[in-house]
Amino acid sequence: MRTDLGAMLPELRKGPITRLDLVKYAGASGDFNPIHTIEEFAVAAGLGGVIAHGMLSMAYVGQLLTDFAGLDADLVDFGVRFRAMVRLGDEVICSGTVTKVEERADGEYADLQVAAKNQRGEFVIKGSATIRYI
Repeated sequence: MRTDLGAMLPELRKGPITRLDLVKYAGASGDFNPIHTIEEFAVAAGLGGVIAHGMLSMAYVGQLLTDFAGLDADLVDFGVRFRAMVRLGDEVICSGTVTKVEERADGEYADLQVAAKNQRGEFVIKGSATIRYI
C-alpha cells in the first residue's frame, strides 16, 4: 500500500488573501462577479466587504491533494461543502486524513476527508476525495 489508513496530509497554508489574489483568480477562472473584487459592490450586496471565490479555497484543497498524491496518481473524486466566507487578510489552512485504503484491479484507492479552516479555526470547507494510484 502506498498510503496508510489514518495518515494525515501535511498542512498547506495559503494567504493572507489579498485583493491581487482575487483579481488573479477572477482572471484565471473567468468569475468576474464584483463581490470578489469591488468593496462597494460587496457591501451593497450585504456581505460586509469583498469575499474570496469559494472555488479559490477549493483549489487550495485540490493542491493539497495533488501534492500528496504525486505524479503516479489520479484524483478521481473530489467534492466539498462551503461552510464560511473567506475575506481579505484571511489565511486558508488545508488539511486531510486518509479514511479508507482499498486495493482494486485497476490500482490502489485512498478515500480522504479534507477540510480548510481560516486562521480563527473556523471551517471554510469540508469535503472528501478519492485518489487512485496507478
